[in-house]
Amino acid sequence: MGHSMANNIDYSTEPSAYLRYDERISAQWRDFLILVARVSIGLIFVMGGWSKVTGVESFTASLGRRGVPAATLLGYMGALSEFLGGVAIIFGFATRYAALLILLFTIIATLISHRFWEFNDPAAYRQQHTQFFKNLTTMGGTILLFVTGGGRLSIDRFLWRR
Repeated sequence: MGHSMANNIDYSTEPSAYLRYDERISAQWRDFLILVARVSIGLIFVMGGWSKVTGVESFTASLGRRGVPAATLLGYMGALSEFLGGVAIIFGFATRYAALLILLFTIIATLISHRFWEFNDPAAYRQQHTQFFKNLTTMGGTILLFVTGGGRLSIDRFLWRR
């Protein structure tokens, strides 16, 4: 009872012995994978932030139309935060602070722009629902970057080598 021999593995023994293989792979590739994660997360913010920085008047006007108070000030702050935070994440510069900045930016942007529950049109509802949960996923990624930091392949590591 409880003994399975599928794939010639005796699962009745301590399961952690079979699960440690992923830990070895994770440890061997950790720094490279953190770099890939940083670039993957940061890139969307660099691209989105750059379009906002270079079209800041249009961006601030869109915030004003949505009823955001102090739209001009917050538009400039948001555009710069998104762009510079994304750059910092990609290069691993002040990674934990950049991750918190991007997390805050994403929370605010999500609550301003992706309130799917306000849409009656099914297509618009689906689109905003998808964007909302994409942002929620991105928030999870920034939290993980806060926990891991920039890794060895980062400016942080170069500057704060111990």
